[in-house]
Amino acid sequence: MFTSFSTALSALSAFSTGVDVVGNNLANLNTPGYKTSLVYFRDLVTQSLGAGLGETQVGFGTSRPLTIRQFTQGAIQASTGLLDAAIQGDGFFVIRNDQDNQLYTRAGNFQVDSAGNLKTNTGERVQGWTAIDPNTGAVNTNGAIGDIVVPVGSLKTPAPTTQFSLDMNLNSGAAADATSDFSTPIEVYDSLGTSHVLTVRFEKTGPGEWSYAVSMPGDEVTGGTAGQPYDIPNATGTLTFDAQGQITSPSAGSVIQFDITGLTSGAADMNLSWNPFNANGTGRITQFGQPSATSANAQNGNASAQLVRVGLADGGRILAQYSNGLQVDVGQVAMASIRNPESLVAVGNNNYQLSARSASPAIGMPSTGGRGTIIGGAIEFSTVDIAREFTNLIELQRGYQANARVVTAVDELSQDTINLKR
Repeated sequence: MFTSFSTALSALSAFSTGVDVVGNNLANLNTPGYKTSLVYFRDLVTQSLGAGLGETQVGFGTSRPLTIRQFTQGAIQASTGLLDAAIQGDGFFVIRNDQDNQLYTRAGNFQVDSAGNLKTNTGERVQGWTAIDPNTGAVNTNGAIGDIVVPVGSLKTPAPTTQFSLDMNLNSGAAADATSDFSTPIEVYDSLGTSHVLTVRFEKTGPGEWSYAVSMPGDEVTGGTAGQPYDIPNATGTLTFDAQGQITSPSAGSVIQFDITGLTSGAADMNLSWNPFNANGTGRITQFGQPSATSANAQNGNASAQLVRVGLADGGRILAQYSNGLQVDVGQVAMASIRNPESLVAVGNNNYQLSARSASPAIGMPSTGGRGTIIGGAIEFSTVDIAREFTNLIELQRGYQANARVVTAVDELSQDTINLKR
């Protein structure tokens, strides 16, 4: 009978732990990325009475309960933060604290400090890739991960135009004289980022044949005259079309090349390539029985520009937007996949670290290797269900009260036993 004191005491302790866990869950009802902890009770070794053959077994109560974190998917809601991100599926963001320890989190409410470091709202550094491949201009994700540092208040270097294209139609019904004249402008940039507007003029010279010439304002080159167009040397030629209105000369795959020298801006000479064909070999310029008109143009240069904002897009891409409208990938957020996430140890600030039971994390790109996707401009909410937690709280409270009553009953029985001696 007297073992009932310790049995009931073990239950009181276990139910107290359960109430603490429920209280912690409710306290983190609005914590981004928080995962609910569940309490699991387990009994202690039993005592066999009598001959010890197990006919009569009396337990010694319950041991310290287990708490297991449930890494289920939380609700994802859109947010106004440019650097907010949510994980849809399995996986964790990889971060490092001030002690350079690698931690993991599901909370994606990020921000940038004065030095451009992408951090959590509690100061841990977000890990990923920022090295840019010089050949493709894309972020190189083949190397080791490191701190993500984004440009802050930087001026983007201008890129000179080296290629341009025109998508247009020339009127096949036009007369082969000056009345067929048609011109279209295209803006290009030199090595200093100075803008120049080229004018490409066309005139029909015969059936299926058009001459072209490229000019620019005369005050922008040393050999020109202010207020007069300057015809660029070697930027003239002839385009020919077949009976179906398709360009035949220059031949498919050819480009029209010319140079612009002696720019008054002091920039380097420009070497331009005009490609009249698409990548699949079809012509960008046609000759149909429609009015001459330009449908599109493109060029690969840009002026210098100020950084406007940095944001986190879907897939974990870090995008920098500049004042000229250009958007550039400047980083990629890494993700970690851990096969048994319930073994992780919570260390506060929505962060987890590996335990001795944790599998080695597999770090890589989102949406690969079993890792979930990253949704930009969103936050994953806590998985706490307030109705379920209140139900658990009532059950734990009733269990505590029942075991407290056991202590009272055993105390009364012990008093009655003592009174037998009187």
